[in-house]
This record gives sequence, C-alpha cells and structure tokens, in this order.
Amino acid sequence: MNKQVSVLSLNISENKGTIKVPGSVAEINETGIKGDAHAGPWHRQVSMLGVESIRKQEKLLDRRLGFGEFAENITTEGFPVYETRPLDRFVSGNIILEVTQIGKKCHGKGCAIFKESGNCVMPKEGIFCRVISGGVLRKGEVLEYIPKVYKSKIITLSDRAHAGIYQDKSGELIVKELGNWYSENNLLHETEKVVIPDDKDAFDTELINSFKDECDLVISTGSTGLGSRDIAPAVINQHLDMELPGIMEMIRVKYGMDNPRALLSRSVAGVVGRSLLYGLPGSTKAVKEYLNEIFKSLKHTIFMLHDIDDH
Repeated sequence: MNKQVSVLSLNISENKGTIKVPGSVAEINETGIKGDAHAGPWHRQVSMLGVESIRKQEKLLDRRLGFGEFAENITTEGFPVYETRPLDRFVSGNIILEVTQIGKKCHGKGCAIFKESGNCVMPKEGIFCRVISGGVLRKGEVLEYIPKVYKSKIITLSDRAHAGIYQDKSGELIVKELGNWYSENNLLHETEKVVIPDDKDAFDTELINSFKDECDLVISTGSTGLGSRDIAPAVINQHLDMELPGIMEMIRVKYGMDNPRALLSRSVAGVVGRSLLYGLPGSTKAVKEYLNEIFKSLKHTIFMLHDIDDH
C-alpha cells in the first residue's frame, strides 16, 4: 500500500521571516502557493512539515505549537516527510509537488523557536518542493506519496559475448555495482541489461529506446578502443546534447599514470535530455575503476540535471 499524508493545515504569510497564518484552502500555481512570500521561480516553492516532527518540538518546549509556527506551508500527518528524497513526489488530483530539498540552514538566534528551546525541528525535518502541476488544495485532503524510481539501462557491446562465446562479465559487474550504489543512497531503481554486437545500428536503436523510456542512467561497456569494430564513442556523440569531458579525462589521466594503455580509451560521458550516458571500456578492471570515480559525483550530477541545487 502506498504511503499517504493528510493535509492538516495550509499556512500562508505575506512576508518572509514571519509565522504563517493557518488556513483551510490554498491555490497552488506554477510558482508555489498564491499569496505566500516564499512562492517564486526557484526550487523551494512549497514547504512541508509533518505533525510528527511538531510533536517532538512540543515535548522540548512543554507547550502546544500552532500550525504555521515553523513557517511551513503544508502541515501533514501520516508519516515523517523528512524520510522522503529529492525527486520523490506528492500527488492529489491534478496537483503534483516534487521534493527538492530535505531540511535547510538553521537561522539560529534569528528564529523564535530556536531562541526559546535552543533547538528547532524545521531545519532538519522540514522539506521543500517545487510545483509540477497546480490546483486547489484543501484541508483534509490526502496527498499520495510516490517515490522516485530510477531507471537504468546497461548495454554491453561485444561480438563474442553476443554470440555466446564468453560470458558478459562487464555488464554484470555494472549491474552489481550500480545496484550497490542505489542501495547505499537509499534509492529505488529498475535496471535492464542487454548484450548486443559491436554494431552501429543495433547500438543506436538501444540508445534511442532508452531515451524514449526516459532512463535516468544509460551505461554502455565495450567498443571504446581503436579497432575497426569499436563504434561506441561515435554513436554516443551523435546523440549528446552536452558532453561531460572532465570526468573521463580525469580517469584516463589517473589510471594512465600507472598504465599508459588506459590513455588509449575513448570513453565518453554526456547528457541526452535528462538521461545521463556513460560509455565505458570493456574490461572488468576498467569498469571497476571508472565506476569508482563516476559514483563520487553521480548523485550531484543527477540533481544538477534536474535543476536541484544541493551544494
């Protein structure tokens, strides 16, 4: 059963830095909640805080707190909303709110709650969303929580693996390592793996299908060398909206210092729409080395691609 939260209050303030006034209805448009000071063309248009978090603060203060005192737009009940992740969504009818940030910088002594208790729950447990689709939201309505499921496609290019002459170890390694990365970052995912020959048309078809399926991440392995059948970089470059040369250049230099043959790899990385595309070498050793470096910035890269500032 999908998680849900009930809307306990809809809170608005005309000025920033003030407690929001509770209400029973709010008009949500492309910039946030109409009439609220925090609405605007940015990634923190609507704030949410669970009553579960407010109750914890009440125990610290030994008094009841009103909805809107933490400057949250939507007070919810159902599960702690800070357990969500960026790119997860809350949906009610036509309204779609996409999570962009968990917590915020604490204002410290400039916050009334902090001055009273020496602590404030909003910077740690409040969340922020942007509006994907607007509408009218009312007190008592239910928002369905839809977690982001990342779609990945792994493409092995190898004439011999496709013919069954040997096992596709590199593609299997990517599936394993990527699965571990998703688990470590508490992200849901679906991953598909295919094995194709070193063929331009076959590779082109697989890439086009992955973009149509709106895959978040596409990783190919193999066909990046200097042989006549090494076609991956040329095919990939035909699709890229933006190339990301820095990471591949760094990897080649880093590992090429000990093994000059690593400098001959024509591995490539880039963006197609909102899909990240990495073309890796075919050996398992190289795959492991490349993924170790790619994973260091992958989450930040995904957020940047979705216009989320997580600095």
